[in-house]
Formats: sequence, C-alpha cells, structure tokens
Amino acid sequence: MFTLSEENYLKTIYHLSLETSNGISTNAISNQLQTKASSVTDMIKKLSDKKVLAYKKYKGVTLTGFGKKTAANIVRKHRLWEVFLVEKLNFSWDEVHDVAEQLEHIKSPKLIHQLDSFLGFPTHDPHGDPIPDADGNLKTIEKSLLSTLLKNECGICVGVNDSSSEFLQFLDKKGIKLGKKITVLDKEEFDNSLSILIENKKLSISNKIANNLYIQKS
Repeated sequence: MFTLSEENYLKTIYHLSLETSNGISTNAISNQLQTKASSVTDMIKKLSDKKVLAYKKYKGVTLTGFGKKTAANIVRKHRLWEVFLVEKLNFSWDEVHDVAEQLEHIKSPKLIHQLDSFLGFPTHDPHGDPIPDADGNLKTIEKSLLSTLLKNECGICVGVNDSSSEFLQFLDKKGIKLGKKITVLDKEEFDNSLSILIENKKLSISNKIANNLYIQKS
C-alpha cells in the first residue's frame, strides 16, 4: 500500500521516464514537484525499500517492473476519471485535472474496472493522452507538433503538450479542439507564426501555440 505522497512521486517519475531512457535525477524530480532535494532523497529511499524504484549513485532512479505497473495504474485512474468527468458530468477539459488528482488515489480495483467498462474502454483522455491498460501498457500513436508542419500540410488535432487551464481555455476561445482538421495556410519565416484553417475558419497563431498542439498528419 502506498501513501498519497508516495503515489505522487511515482507518477512524477513515471512521466519523467517517458521523456528519457536514462535514470531520473533527484534534481529533475525536485523541480517537477517543487520540493527540496533532501525530501526527494528521503522518498527515494522509502520507495526503493518498497521495491518500486532502483537507485544508482550518479545515474539517478528508474522504475522497477512493479514500480512501472504501479505508477501506470495511478495514471490510468487519473485519465479514466477525466473521461468520466467530461463525458458524464459535463465538466470542461480545463476543469478536470485537479479533481482527477484527488480521485486517482482511490484504491478499489473493482471500481476502476467498472468505470473503464462503463465508459466503453476509452483509449485516450480528454487531452489526447493515452490511457494505460490494466497491465500498465501504454499504446501511443504517431504524432507531430503543429509547429513542424509546412505550408499546405494538414492533420487532425490529437493532443496538447500544455494542459494548463489557461491554455485549454485559450483553445476553447479559438475553437481549436481535439478531432478537428487543421491545415497550415502560411508560415512566417520571421517568427514561425502560422496562418491556419480549422473548420473553414482562418486563424493566426503564434509559434508558442503551435508548439503545444499535437497533430496526426493526414
């Protein structure tokens, strides 16, 4: 059994591990959780004792097989609850993260299995992130940042790199949603800003926005 704090550490290390094949440094964990390095060191020892982490001096920490499955299960619960909140309780996609942060710590495997079934076994959450299966496997799709598309290229919006409330609310105002086709009409050489077409509506967006939208090329 893991405490809420231990689960948060596991989830953070899991997300960081998806970005690198190397061990995760204490500094990276500390920065992500905005906590002291000494606190991270203490937690790493506790989690190592519980056989979910392996630590090597100067090489950082890695999740064990058990640790990876445990962490993936936390992420699975979080993303399933986000789907439930959006699809069944009419939350908007910018409201669900903090609520799901609380719900992800519910321990009942039966509840999560029933939730998954009730939702029709979704594969992605409202932000386009893949939902790990019950065994911790993560099915990913080939995707690119909108900023990498060239003039006249197009694709379907499949996810966001920035899931902050501010960014999601901005997308809502602009009518940019998952599942929508986006075509690059023009690309400025000066600042890489884009002129795009989405549902017959022309928009101008900055390179920063384009760097936070994932596209599956079509």
